[in-house]
Amino acid sequence: MNRQSQAAVLFLLGAALLHAGTTDLYLRYVKAGLRPLLLASGAILIVTALATAWYEHRRTKTKTKTKTKTKQKHGHGQEQQQELGQELRQELGQNEVDAPAPAPAPTRTPTPTHAHPEPRVSWLLILPLLALILVAPPALGSYSATRTGTALQEPLAYPSLPATDPLPLSVVDYAGRAVYDHGRTLTGREVRLTGFVALDHDGTPYLVRMALNCCAADAQPVKVGLTGDIPPVLQPDIWLTVTGTYTPRTTHDPVNNGPIPFISVTTAVPTPTPRDPYDESWNN
Repeated sequence: MNRQSQAAVLFLLGAALLHAGTTDLYLRYVKAGLRPLLLASGAILIVTALATAWYEHRRTKTKTKTKTKTKQKHGHGQEQQQELGQELRQELGQNEVDAPAPAPAPTRTPTPTHAHPEPRVSWLLILPLLALILVAPPALGSYSATRTGTALQEPLAYPSLPATDPLPLSVVDYAGRAVYDHGRTLTGREVRLTGFVALDHDGTPYLVRMALNCCAADAQPVKVGLTGDIPPVLQPDIWLTVTGTYTPRTTHDPVNNGPIPFISVTTAVPTPTPRDPYDESWNN
């Protein structure tokens, strides 16, 4: 892959990052707080690609000029040698007698050098770019959640909750208060949670939100069990907004034995997939 091709790949990569960063596509890969870094990376890659293409163009143009000057100088030198030869023959009186010209010295033909082409497999680097531009992968869902243990961690603090009724909470915030604070700030409050449905191997429904540190590669589920007035038929990966109250019931995740609290559901309404499907309050 020559420099022009490298510049093209860099440009495509930078354009793909800018495309993802200026739309909601980047939320499928990284957390919202990394958007400025993503945009800056795309801009740097595009500038680097343009600089590489300009440098290669200047280098090729300079090389062409050098070759042209060398050829012209070589041709002018041959003409001067021919003129000097004619003057010498005239002085020696050899204009009337044509003496055989000496045989030209044998010229050595330079051994041609063959440039080794780069392996064509390097062009496969473009495939991830095309996948990033053309295919928007879905957010992680119930398949990953049921095969990964809950990642619930004890919060550093329990901030005061507003007097809103029902109280909107994240799945992570509710689960942390229910398990590690024993529901002290939740008792007597009606709360509202939003997440997608995952079904355990025994059919137990969970409301799940994937929590992440920086990107989807390290996303882990936080689960809240559903009990009470839940719909009789629940499909995995459907998004629900549930309203309910705290219950001291807990269970252990069959994958890693982590704690899973429950919520006593009073209403459960299907809801569209949110703009940001991941929960970032896990490490905030």
